[in-house]
Amino acid sequence: MTPAQQRALDLLLQHYAIDPETNDLRNQFDRPAPLVIEIGCGNGDAMVWMAGQEPDKNFIGVEVHEPGIGRLLRGLEAHDRGNVRVAMLDAVDLLDAQVQPASIDEFRIYFPDPWPKKRHHKRRLIQAPLVEQLAELLVPGGLLHLATDWQPYAEWMQHVMLEQPGFNDISLPRHARPAWRPQTHFERRGLRKGHIICDLIYQKRE
Repeated sequence: MTPAQQRALDLLLQHYAIDPETNDLRNQFDRPAPLVIEIGCGNGDAMVWMAGQEPDKNFIGVEVHEPGIGRLLRGLEAHDRGNVRVAMLDAVDLLDAQVQPASIDEFRIYFPDPWPKKRHHKRRLIQAPLVEQLAELLVPGGLLHLATDWQPYAEWMQHVMLEQPGFNDISLPRHARPAWRPQTHFERRGLRKGHIICDLIYQKRE
């Protein structure tokens, strides 16, 4: 935690944080707009960029790592991103307690920990129970966008999603990066290691 990140938490979090008691995340914004939740927004660089590129949408960044939230808050203030709110808590807790069914337009999960060792696969975020829950929370036609630089995890994700009857696979050819996702720190690190980047996009059936 840098001093600047700590100052951001002390001074800015109260302005951008969602109400911990609300059970309707749409009311955290002063306008109606499609709502996008990024689970695991890391240092927030992608969130700040996306919010600027898609000003017609509202965004919520979910992250437990305090230095990352501190950096995100600094970025939001520097670029005056009024369409972003922050949830500094575990995503499962947020989804269980504060998200209404059929209320989210998009979930974005970029480069979650691949937990490469077989004995750790149970710790992977993308599992059938979570995907089933996301399906319940998405509006009809809503999107789930996953990205990873670990090919075995991409195959794992595809297998999990194939078992979900409520989604259609609408990924771009060769799993290309769509225009709305910036290149992230984890992505650049993966590319330096020669990893293949996979973007997997699924749409909830009407």
